[in-house]
Amino acid sequence: DGKTGSFAGLLLAEEENQPKYLNSPETPIYHKGRLLYGLDKSRPFIRERKTVLLVEGYFDYLSLAAAGVRNAAATLGTALTPDHLRLLKGYVEQVVLVFDGDQAGRAAAARALPLFLSADMEGRVLTLPEGHDPDTFVRNFGPGALNEVMARAQGLLDFYLDQTLAGRPDNL
Repeated sequence: DGKTGSFAGLLLAEEENQPKYLNSPETPIYHKGRLLYGLDKSRPFIRERKTVLLVEGYFDYLSLAAAGVRNAAATLGTALTPDHLRLLKGYVEQVVLVFDGDQAGRAAAARALPLFLSADMEGRVLTLPEGHDPDTFVRNFGPGALNEVMARAQGLLDFYLDQTLAGRPDNL
């Protein structure tokens, strides 16, 4: 509903044994697994397009919004949960996962399949080039390039099968 529920900070210089982001502790009001950052601002655009670009972090969301990509929301840097999908179910036809273009991002997208099946929702995966996240991709290539790769977003089940087979090349 647009009210502040917590605060987060980003380390300006990497420090050993310190997380990149520091979040407020969970409270009775603030549960990372139940909230989507930016949803209050993006909801009208998400409803209009019936599609949400779901990203992992605050800066991913902010960069997309600054570039004019208004139908996005972020999972607050945590794994996708059934509660996240429940928040979106009423007004989207599809969720496009736009996670980091690295092994961890691909693994997180693949782990989402059971959640989508349980929620009876359509999921797609937009795979970014290795080493890019939504923030760096849109800053380096612009929102037009994001729209171009959006056309190649893969169905979540197909993505899952491709990732599973890629991890087991001897079983082909």
